[in-house]
Amino acid sequence: MESSSAATVSAGPSPGPAPADLLRRLRARGAADPVTHVERVPARPGVPAPWPSWAPPELRAAFARRGVVAPWQHQAQAATLAYEGEHVVVATGTASGKSLAYQLPALATLLADPRATVLYLAPTKALAADQLRAVAALELEGVRPACYDGDTPRAEREWIRRHSRFVLTNPDMLHHGVLPGHAQWSGFLRRLAYVVIDECHTYRGVFGSHVAHVLRRLRRQCARFGSTPVFVLASATSGDPATAAGRLTGLPVTAVTEDASPRGGVTFALWEPPLLPPDSGPSTPVPPQSTGDHDDLQQVRRSALRETADLLADTVAEGVRTLAFVRSRKGAEVVAANARRALDDAVPGLGGRVAAYRGGYLREERRELERALLHGDLLGLASTNALELGVDLVGLDAVLICGYPGTRASLWQQAGRAGRSGQEALAVLVARDDPLDTYLVHHPEAIFGAPVEATVLDPANPYVLAPQLACAAFEAPLTPADLALFGDGAKEAVDQLVAAGALRQRPTGWYWRHRERPEVDLRGEGGAPVCVVESSTGRLLGTVDGGSSHFLLHSGAVYLHQGVSYVVDDLDLVDGCALVHAEEPDWSTHARDVTDLSVVSVRSYVDAGPVGMFLGEVDVTSQVVSYQRRRIATGEVIDTRPLDLPARELRTVAVWFTLSPQSLTLAGVQPADVPGALHAAEHAAIGLLPLMATCDRWDIGGLSTAVHSDTEAPTVFVYDGHPGGAGFAERAYGTASAWLRATRDAIAECGCESGCPSCVQSPKCGNGNNPLSKPDAIRVLDVVLANLPE
Repeated sequence: MESSSAATVSAGPSPGPAPADLLRRLRARGAADPVTHVERVPARPGVPAPWPSWAPPELRAAFARRGVVAPWQHQAQAATLAYEGEHVVVATGTASGKSLAYQLPALATLLADPRATVLYLAPTKALAADQLRAVAALELEGVRPACYDGDTPRAEREWIRRHSRFVLTNPDMLHHGVLPGHAQWSGFLRRLAYVVIDECHTYRGVFGSHVAHVLRRLRRQCARFGSTPVFVLASATSGDPATAAGRLTGLPVTAVTEDASPRGGVTFALWEPPLLPPDSGPSTPVPPQSTGDHDDLQQVRRSALRETADLLADTVAEGVRTLAFVRSRKGAEVVAANARRALDDAVPGLGGRVAAYRGGYLREERRELERALLHGDLLGLASTNALELGVDLVGLDAVLICGYPGTRASLWQQAGRAGRSGQEALAVLVARDDPLDTYLVHHPEAIFGAPVEATVLDPANPYVLAPQLACAAFEAPLTPADLALFGDGAKEAVDQLVAAGALRQRPTGWYWRHRERPEVDLRGEGGAPVCVVESSTGRLLGTVDGGSSHFLLHSGAVYLHQGVSYVVDDLDLVDGCALVHAEEPDWSTHARDVTDLSVVSVRSYVDAGPVGMFLGEVDVTSQVVSYQRRRIATGEVIDTRPLDLPARELRTVAVWFTLSPQSLTLAGVQPADVPGALHAAEHAAIGLLPLMATCDRWDIGGLSTAVHSDTEAPTVFVYDGHPGGAGFAERAYGTASAWLRATRDAIAECGCESGCPSCVQSPKCGNGNNPLSKPDAIRVLDVVLANLPE
């Protein structure tokens, strides 16, 4: 039987207390019980299946040497579908052995056909490196697996192109390296039998839309060389994986979703940090430009970072092997440092058994940390989601999740890291001071009773489609037959490229007119990165994506790098460079912006009497106009300083609702209170949208106004923060009643008096969270929900 985990965990230290007993001890350490709900996820036996008859004996023997004596039922089902030529996505839980589902047909084909090749795509280099180790460990003759990414030495690249039959890479390298150099890859592509797309649920929004077209470009080149590879996708459990995989690949895909692997039971607790006294100030000193639970605002609850650090220290003190997931790199370092300090205060030297793990560490450092945790030298690790995606590390006793990770898919993937060799495990979600986190810990049915989200991407986004068609034309002239491959809007996008002078139309097709290839950023991060340079030494400290530079690197901004504080002297947007000097001020900086929005077109709308719900294109103009300096210790505003930065324009997709002034008056919202009511409803709606779509609140923006010039009515807009949209607004429009009902409940059930970060305040508000009216926001949403059809 295959182990349901991705790695075999050594015996390590003896197990600590049972999960239920451990949770009881953790709950007892405070005056008030912080647990709002405990869910018991029962253990599940495995359902084995015989090896498929087509699996060659030498491959079965290789897996047996690795401890796999037979596949689980879902592995055998997905593998057989793929081997028979059907495109398939296997969407099952963490540590369910999805890798066998694609390794089995791919490797069987490589052994049967000495000329066949396989291409494996992972969203991260680390995951590709893990898979390389797994395939190489099988020691199959003639497979010659190799990683081809930005770290591959140039001396090895030619050998890989010529000789490797199992190439592991990522979408970025496929886009920048393989497809533009398809002539050098012609032999590999001509014989390509399988394309494996691992962790495909991570390809969402603008990034996912770009990757969808990179895969269409790959299919186009394969067809030119005479191959039609089978696509095998692996995903975390997700809503409608067949549709999402089909949208990603442009092909009909069959889903395998019944998880037949065994797993131990999980005790899953929802944990809300306690409220602080009103005059207590921040629960911990707020660092400049910090990220996470106390971004800009006075703490109402104890910091989730501090709470997670204490829980990590307590579980380690109990001898429980624990992984704490933290949303930011800095947060992971803070949690690890605080846990170490607490443990050393209790038992000198015990803090040495806790460490941090995040991106930016050398690969050797990461592997050593993984080894130390697996073998029990480390008992606690505070990590970013670098350890979420299939990396070879499972079999822990407990997982702490500091803040909802954005999707139920990620939540279950992180929680799935707990459960050593089928034993019972504990998972704890620690809520941040955020509307969505607060809602979830008080509505457990939204986690445990709801299906996992569907992955949202929009390949028809013209801001994605046109650049990708330009890349395709650079690789080979486009033909009318090609346009069907790229889907809706392709002909219009080609016409625009011709009008812009990028393509030339000839009788045989459309040709790229320039010598250099198009520059296209798959990640959609808002332009070229801005370099951060230390003025006195000329040392490059790091980079910030262009979209964030106005907020993070304006003159006077405080910038953090590896725990060291710097102040920005000058931001040169033309050269893409910010000059900084080291300084440890006792204040933090917070940029403030103004936003204007105009409606371009309406795609769809619902007329609900005094309420209207709309979906359409909008133009958003925003400008960072000033920044506040605030005391770190107290949050006190020292001053507001003006900035002279250029306005930025964005055409995107928005969902918006309007209300008649009469309906608001009848609901008890006075005219003077309408701006604060709409503003509060907007903030909460943005905070709750990730409940419906696979997005983060930082992926979306909003605007509210008592009278908008285009709608001539009180209006709340929520828009995608990416050119052309990312699919999030469409999802909001399609689930408007459920989305706004959850928003209304989150506000109404929050225990604060006048509004707080848990309901209507936003860490990214350009107006300093003013004006806001919590009770009137509830009245606004009541009007909308009373009139909007379900």
